[in-house]
Amino acid sequence: MYSIDLTGKNGVIIGVANDRSIAWGIASILAQAGARLALTYQNDRVKDRVTKLADTLDGAMTMPCDATDDSQVEEVFHQVGENFGEISFLVHSIAFANREDLDGRFVDTGRDGFRIALEVSAYSLLPLVRHAAPLMTGGGSVVAMTFDASQRVYPGYNVMGTAKAALEHSVRQLAYEFGEQNVRVNAISAGPLETLSARGISGFRDMRHAAAEKAPLQRNITVDEVAQTALFLCSSLSSGITGTIIPVDAGYHIMAV
Repeated sequence: MYSIDLTGKNGVIIGVANDRSIAWGIASILAQAGARLALTYQNDRVKDRVTKLADTLDGAMTMPCDATDDSQVEEVFHQVGENFGEISFLVHSIAFANREDLDGRFVDTGRDGFRIALEVSAYSLLPLVRHAAPLMTGGGSVVAMTFDASQRVYPGYNVMGTAKAALEHSVRQLAYEFGEQNVRVNAISAGPLETLSARGISGFRDMRHAAAEKAPLQRNITVDEVAQTALFLCSSLSSGITGTIIPVDAGYHIMAV
C-alpha cells in the first residue's frame, strides 16, 4: 500500500488567508505528510492570522507577498532559498476581481478591472514559477487552483471565468517550458467551496446547490478532498502528470443535463 511521505521536502504556499481557505487546507495536509512550508500573506491585514496558523506547523516560515509586486515575489524566493536551500513544490492559490466586476454584467467590465483580475489571478503564476523553478534542483511540482467557469458560464463569476481560462492555458504553457527541468505544472478545478472569497460571488449559494444536485456523487466537495489531490500532485506518485487540469467536483463537470 502506498503512503505519501514528504519528510525532507520543502515548499511554498501562496494564498493562505484564514483557516477556511483552500490554501490552508493544502498547507495542513502537506505539513502532516512531513513537508516544511513557507506561507505567504498578502498584507498586514492578514499577517497575524496567517502567522498564528503557521505557528501550528513544524518549522514553517511566513513572509509578505503581494503577487503584483515583482520585488516582493523575488524577495520571497530569496528568503526561501536562504532558509530551505531547495524546494519541491509551489502552490498557487490566489485570485482577485473587483466586486463591481462580479456584481454587474460582464460586458460592463472596465479596462482596469479586467487587467487586475487577469494580473492577480493568472499572470501572477508566471513570475512565481520563474523564481521557484531554479530552487527545484531535483525537479518539482507546481499546483494552481482553477474553477469550471473557465469553460462554462456561471452568472456572477464574470471576469473571473476569463481569468481562470487564462490561468489554465498558462498551466499548459509552463508545463511545456519547464518539462525538461522535470518541473511539473498542473491545476485543480475545484467545485464550489464555502470560503471567504466565495462569499463575494453573486449567486454562490445557488452554484453550490446546483452542483450538489447535478453531480453524480450528489453532494458538494470538501476542502480536504481538494487538499488530498494537491498532496498527490506534490508527491512522486504523480510523477507522470503535467499540464493537466484535474477536476475535484464530485463529477459535476461530466454532466450535461
